[in-house]
Amino acid sequence: MKKIFGKSVFGGIAIGDISFLKKDEAQVKRLHVDDTETEMKRFEDAKATAAEQLKGLYDKALAEVGEANAAIFEVHQMMLEDLDFIESITNMITTQEVNAEYAVAVTGENFSQMFASMDDDYMKERAADVKDISERIIRILTGAGGNEVDTDKPVILVADDLAPSETVQLDKSKILAFVTRHGSSNSHTAILARTMNIPAIIGVDFPEDCNGKKAVVDGFEGSLYIDPDTDTLTVMEKRRQEELEKREMLQKLKGQENVTKSGQKINLYANIGGVSDVVNVLQNDAGGIGLFRSEFLYLEKDEYPTEDEQFQVYKSVAETMAGKKVIIRTLDIGADKQIGYFNLAHEDNPAMGYRAIRICLDRIDIFKTQLRALFRASAFGNISIMFPMIISVDEVRQIKEIVNEVKAELDEAGVPYKEDLELGIMIETPAAVMISDELAKEVDFFSVGTNDLTQYTLAIDRQNPQLDKIYDSHHPAILRMLQMIVDNAHKAGAWAGICGELGADLTLTETFLKMGFDELSVSPSMILPLRQKVRECE
Repeated sequence: MKKIFGKSVFGGIAIGDISFLKKDEAQVKRLHVDDTETEMKRFEDAKATAAEQLKGLYDKALAEVGEANAAIFEVHQMMLEDLDFIESITNMITTQEVNAEYAVAVTGENFSQMFASMDDDYMKERAADVKDISERIIRILTGAGGNEVDTDKPVILVADDLAPSETVQLDKSKILAFVTRHGSSNSHTAILARTMNIPAIIGVDFPEDCNGKKAVVDGFEGSLYIDPDTDTLTVMEKRRQEELEKREMLQKLKGQENVTKSGQKINLYANIGGVSDVVNVLQNDAGGIGLFRSEFLYLEKDEYPTEDEQFQVYKSVAETMAGKKVIIRTLDIGADKQIGYFNLAHEDNPAMGYRAIRICLDRIDIFKTQLRALFRASAFGNISIMFPMIISVDEVRQIKEIVNEVKAELDEAGVPYKEDLELGIMIETPAAVMISDELAKEVDFFSVGTNDLTQYTLAIDRQNPQLDKIYDSHHPAILRMLQMIVDNAHKAGAWAGICGELGADLTLTETFLKMGFDELSVSPSMILPLRQKVRECE
């Protein structure tokens, strides 16, 4: 038995035989042509055929994996019409008097290397897209066939890499799992694998002689077992069966409404910290994202993330959620989340110090950079923005002034954004609770951060383990505040939700429903248990 580690893209256990994806790669040779006009016509015809094929792939993906995941084929169609790409090919044909296949191959390789050498991860991913497009045109020009899985039974598909178009065209019924040597967890192919609910691992240095061998894919651990022994097969078969039973039980709740027996409905959204968490949101059938903790973009870097870096992350999440609500919280650092390059001074009590919106309103350049990225990304999905640690109406009005400045800058630059983007605030201080009737007139929604609200209301440092026994989020003062928050929101025409840990407390679900909360946002794994609880309530 040989065990090889890779990186998990999508969880699950698969047991079966390995099958290499056979790629019918066209052999491209440089040939001299006398009639460059005819060669140009061959290229134009092939390009037109490629566009028709990509349109067909878009329609197929739209039906099978949704609009957001099908969008990559629209991107491919646009890249196919890129003037630099086309001019490079046509210039080679006319000036070097070479065949169209060779011109496309060289141009595709040059552009692919150019993208691959870029620092930006999103742009690096475009290298695979250019290669995919180029190979498509070459196959059309040479009459080569496509790629296929040579099997009548389901297999573990192994390949050096998979392009998005290859992934979509595969017969899902024949695929137990994907295993690739290359690729990234943020690639479109990885996103498609997740959406198709197929176990997938990448970065696996598999041996060349493994074709046809028995194997096990552990998508949770990110490992591949080749020629597994009897004990391993027994353990993995048991895990696979348990996983299937668990999925079958949870599957019954997917697609079901979050509605009580009496007909009261509530939105169940998920809390995430980054793009990699979105797969869990989709897998657990959340209605949207109620809290995207954007500070993790800053915590993971050694310097301020640029506007474009943030834009790509927000855009990716919005597109993947395919029109479902994505509420992104602006930078919330300080207290227990310290970042060296912010050069924050030492504080004796950072939980009540220079943090969250206080930093943003003081360092407006950082704040506006994030807001520009958020508004730009809003053109690609259903994004809402919420602001943390609010204690006054003046803060909200100052925020709205800065937002208007950002929108004016984008208008002047001709950058599109969502005009009716919702703005909300987190209610996590007693001050915000007590003036929630006034705050509700300024915003579209409230989201209650119950962790901090409990901390500040009870004067208990939630980081101090000595106080755990008296840290009581069920305290009557907290519950009265929650009722006040939702009542004041509704009076002003705003909606109210909970994004703190308390939202996942199943002993309080019925209480929250009676209070009238419109939304609960919890960790993705709690969506289905919470849905079950809601449906059991009267």
